[in-house]
Amino acid sequence: MKANYENWMPKNLIFSSFAACLISAYLAYEGYVKEMKALTILFAIVTLLLLALTCWGILLYRAFSYDGKRQLSRQIIEGTASYLKDIKGDILDVGCGSGALAIAVAKNNPDANIFGVDRWGREYAAFSKALCEENARIEGVANTCFIEGNAVRLLYEDERFDAIVSNYVYHNITGVNKQELILESLRTLKKGGTFVIHDVMSKRRFGNMEGFAKKLKAIGYQDVRLIRTDDGLFMTKAEARLYGLTGSTILIGIK
Repeated sequence: MKANYENWMPKNLIFSSFAACLISAYLAYEGYVKEMKALTILFAIVTLLLLALTCWGILLYRAFSYDGKRQLSRQIIEGTASYLKDIKGDILDVGCGSGALAIAVAKNNPDANIFGVDRWGREYAAFSKALCEENARIEGVANTCFIEGNAVRLLYEDERFDAIVSNYVYHNITGVNKQELILESLRTLKKGGTFVIHDVMSKRRFGNMEGFAKKLKAIGYQDVRLIRTDDGLFMTKAEARLYGLTGSTILIGIK
């Protein structure tokens, strides 16, 4: 039996887009039959846009699938997890989703305990605590624990964890400053602990991350680096543009 890590492109979004495309196509046809030229043109354009969106969603789904040829999700998860090895103690995975990253980190760090935290919202309805636990069981991993929580305000005391890891989480959280979200996670990291945060750190979403890295260094963080992953490390530049992942970067360092 294989673990089911679901897909970063939810099927329901693809189905919804295609359903809207069919409705729009029908309205365009109705406009044509009734000789309503403006309405026909409007819904024809909308239909083409929705069809393009549906095709893009299918491309994403195929690229991210763990069972597909590209398996981009697997490459990103395993690549991010590879930056945490030989950790002893407790590791926090912020936004664990289906448990993929927490389980990969657990395999690399058998002497650590990995705590996966997620709110498991409706936007990713296929992800759940039960799914994480089932995947860990199938993978034969016993050093994981999955807990409901929110990255905006983590229910842990200061300096609780020996390492922190996260993958493509913060950019999905709206209405909150992304650098403040990172600081909230780092609040729970012990002095001397390692952090590995991978996300789409474009300036539009995250602000000046070079400046943020300098601020971390100024307050005592060590070996703080920004590692681009969209230029061949995890994906090509063309893939990053196609899949909306341009700006993918790992923020790594020691508190």
